[in-house]
Amino acid sequence: MDDSSEVQAYSSAAGEAYLSKIDDTFVEHVLRLIGPTPGWALDIGCGPGQIVRKLAERLPKWKFLGIDRSPAMLRRAVEARDSRARSGVTDMPRPAEESAHFSIGDASSLAFCNGTFDLVLCNSVLHHMGDPGRLFAEIHRVAKPAGAILLRDLRRPSRIAYPFHVRWYGRHYEGQMYKLYSDSVRAAYTREELTAMLRSELIPGAHVFTYDSTHLGFERPARPPN
Repeated sequence: MDDSSEVQAYSSAAGEAYLSKIDDTFVEHVLRLIGPTPGWALDIGCGPGQIVRKLAERLPKWKFLGIDRSPAMLRRAVEARDSRARSGVTDMPRPAEESAHFSIGDASSLAFCNGTFDLVLCNSVLHHMGDPGRLFAEIHRVAKPAGAILLRDLRRPSRIAYPFHVRWYGRHYEGQMYKLYSDSVRAAYTREELTAMLRSELIPGAHVFTYDSTHLGFERPARPPN
């Protein structure tokens, strides 16, 4: 998301409050998947960094790296991280910059060695990808064999249900943000489509899940050490 107008659209107070609640459900999902040993986590397509910040506060012994293609989004992520650290609005026992890092990165070609991360996250990125298979392959490659994985995205309803779906679930948005949401739902996948894609990519231990009527994805819990 490189367009500064799109970045600004995600900054409306009502939209941000609603998105924050959705992000909280993602964070809780992550906490159910990880093992007891802290490690390194990667958030692919981190946007303004809200998931990384929330997780860093809940998991102070972990280290987090958020990557995104948009310099504007990353600037917001760094500014928000540093602002919270300066103001003391954080539960982390050390400065935020020590546990939450942000960098430019391409989801289709991650600049990391195989098996680098104990936790790989990807939230609301799949419907933007021209080649979802590359994203799946990169997630599998950079995650440790026993590491946790969580990808979640919007869920596309049927053609008949689409206008009612976006009107109801998009009621928290307005203007450009509403248009972005509507377009994103239209570009998203069904459970059947995601299941077929995941089956072809063969990520060991991963399975598809749905969350309410709005989201779907795949998850893999961390495996305990032998």
